[in-house]
Amino acid sequence: MSTRIFLEVEAKFAVVDTAVVPDLTRITGVAAIAATRTHRMSAIYYDTADLRLTRSHITLRRREGGSDDGWHLKLPGVGGRLEIHADIGEPVDGLYQIPEEILAQVRALVRREQLNPIAQVDNERVESILAGADGSRLAEFCDDHVSAWSLLPGGVHTSWREWELELAGETAGTEAGDTLIHSATQLFLRAGARVSSSPAKLVMALGDSIHHAPLPPFLVNADIDPDSPAAAVIAALKLNRDKLLEYDPKVRRDEWDSIHQMRVATRELRSHMETFNGILGGEELEHIEAELKLLAGMLGHARDAEVVEERFLRLLDSEDSDVLDETTREHLRHDMGEEYRRAHRRAVLTLDSDRYLELLDAIDSLLADPPVVGAHAAAEQDVEERPAAPQAQSAEEVEAILSQHLEEAYKKLMKRHRRAVENRDNPELTLHQREEYFHDMRKSAKKLRYAAEAVGAATSLKTKRLYNACKQMQSSLGDFQDAVTSRDRLVHMAQAAQRRGEDTFGYGLLYQRERFSGLKSLEEYSDEVKSIRAAYKQLRKSVEEAAGERAKQEEKRRKKEEKKQQKAQDEAPVPKA
Repeated sequence: MSTRIFLEVEAKFAVVDTAVVPDLTRITGVAAIAATRTHRMSAIYYDTADLRLTRSHITLRRREGGSDDGWHLKLPGVGGRLEIHADIGEPVDGLYQIPEEILAQVRALVRREQLNPIAQVDNERVESILAGADGSRLAEFCDDHVSAWSLLPGGVHTSWREWELELAGETAGTEAGDTLIHSATQLFLRAGARVSSSPAKLVMALGDSIHHAPLPPFLVNADIDPDSPAAAVIAALKLNRDKLLEYDPKVRRDEWDSIHQMRVATRELRSHMETFNGILGGEELEHIEAELKLLAGMLGHARDAEVVEERFLRLLDSEDSDVLDETTREHLRHDMGEEYRRAHRRAVLTLDSDRYLELLDAIDSLLADPPVVGAHAAAEQDVEERPAAPQAQSAEEVEAILSQHLEEAYKKLMKRHRRAVENRDNPELTLHQREEYFHDMRKSAKKLRYAAEAVGAATSLKTKRLYNACKQMQSSLGDFQDAVTSRDRLVHMAQAAQRRGEDTFGYGLLYQRERFSGLKSLEEYSDEVKSIRAAYKQLRKSVEEAAGERAKQEEKRRKKEEKKQQKAQDEAPVPKA
């Protein structure tokens, strides 16, 4: 079954039944009405019992009638809504089946829940095609008379009229399209319309009945003190959980950079769990950390192939020595692309697995009912590895506890830095063993950066400078690691070429170029370490100054209270004998 994907950019307006459609050629850029047609359409909307799609601003419907019969899935997008269409297909045992291509896009949200009809929306539509001076199709104007039924408990029948202006594919996302919508909005408002407060017909159809549906697990808030360290950690974890869900369908569609971004969300989520272990704890947390590590590794195979392919193509574009034979060039152009496609297919299979869906369920359960470590439980842990986390009663205590975890991440980074520097020229180690220390350093910089971001968001501590310093080091060491990965692939390709009896000189040439590129990435390493040190020293100073100021205020408060008590005692009447 074929699917069609495009960007939907539209504006909706509420109007009364007696409203008169204005002259549409007064809209900027519109020269003529190319055609006018009337459609009678009926759409059934689907969702889970807890409305996971609707609450995520996603709509799934099966519509009949009009020019685009079929299954329609609408997802949030940049500059508009991403709309995916699929054919209706033939019913099985009298029931229409949601196409797998559509289901895959919402599997991370729906998981094993049943998708059932939640609303029916019938629409009598007068559609006008708006054309430019050259006859090109610019937009569609729809005058809709809508009749809708909510199928949820407490649902009722409603009806309304609305105008809808949707840009054509060539116009959507362009400056001309923005101008057209702005001009149309001004025209329609002057004609008595109002910008619709509900951009989706489904939301209008459901009305108040949406409140009768239970909340999905990912929207359940934990019953914990909002001013506690655990609440700050949960907030950071939720951001990455949401990013994981956001990039899941993009990976399935193989959008540019989606594998990388989903891997980042996975690793950041795991990093937060590790860094703040001691505030949260328990076997389930450790299980989730282990599963996230496996998921990041699976995504990493595809990401590495993607990165190496890009580096190979850049190497080919810049290689002007004429020593690369055409056979070598062909392998460099195509082999990594094929490897990426295989790795991407494996990644999608992973996202379709029960194990992955169980991981998402486990993350939701943890965020809804977090395993907060109490003072007695924290005392039983290894203090060096997992600092104790008594529950805070004030913003100052939250700041002190989270800054303690930040310090642990900083100490770990500096420990790895010393190892990397000490072994950089160690003749007893292989090249890869020496380079692995810098790879570990990059992972520590990344964890410290993630921790700084989380602590900065949850407290008044100004961690931006530390965050930026870690980000710069992570970027440089990332370039270094990419060069190492590229070198490794060149070695494997040269060995395969040798077995085929092909010339391998070109692979050696590019290996040396990548070796030089990697060393160049380390040129600023010492300065980047100094920047991290300086940023952390400044942050630590501000923490200590704040603690000192709080101590002074507390001492003043104590002395004031003592004076008050002493005065009360002095003024108390002396009891008569």
